[in-house]
Amino acid sequence: MSLSDLESLTAGVDEAGRGPLAGPVCAAAVILDPACIPPGLDDSKRLSEAAREALVPMIEQQARAWAIAWASVEEIDRLNILQATMLAMRRALTALEPPPALALVDGNRCPDGLTCAARPVVGGDALEPAISAASILAKVARDREMHRLDTFYPQYGFARHKGYGTKAHLTALRHHGPCDEHRRSFAPVRRLLPAESAPQNPVTPVGRDR
Repeated sequence: MSLSDLESLTAGVDEAGRGPLAGPVCAAAVILDPACIPPGLDDSKRLSEAAREALVPMIEQQARAWAIAWASVEEIDRLNILQATMLAMRRALTALEPPPALALVDGNRCPDGLTCAARPVVGGDALEPAISAASILAKVARDREMHRLDTFYPQYGFARHKGYGTKAHLTALRHHGPCDEHRRSFAPVRRLLPAESAPQNPVTPVGRDR
């Protein structure tokens, strides 16, 4: 494979939703067309909601390939959040057509079991346009999913905080108890469960990732 072929089949991969107490984790993979890169790509955390929403159709229309994949709350609790994130990333990469020759993965590790070469890129969502595009797709897709879940569980305010452990969310959790979309392996949720149903080795969230 030539260098130009490798460049044209390089996928960026990123996730959204590792830190929240509720909802699935989302991953996206994008192969950009080197001749047609949407202007304004950046780490999704640096962009306004309106800017992210405007970029999504541009990415979807101009990219050579893109895919969005998920790991469920049940998988997060069963596997742990790191392994569930790797699973979602692997699913997104597997769904790309054409398949990538190289995956650039935001962060310091790559999923196992990939059929292509992979390289982690720390801070890649601000450095690599394909990772930036993936971060935008993942963030917007997950935000939309949390808005959808808010219609089923309006008492928690998912549409506002997207499942993160805000003061309002923690207050609602204490008042209403966890719902099916809460991650029972995360310490603030686990503490509210009956002892016999609480997972062992709870995760303590480390803040808002995106």
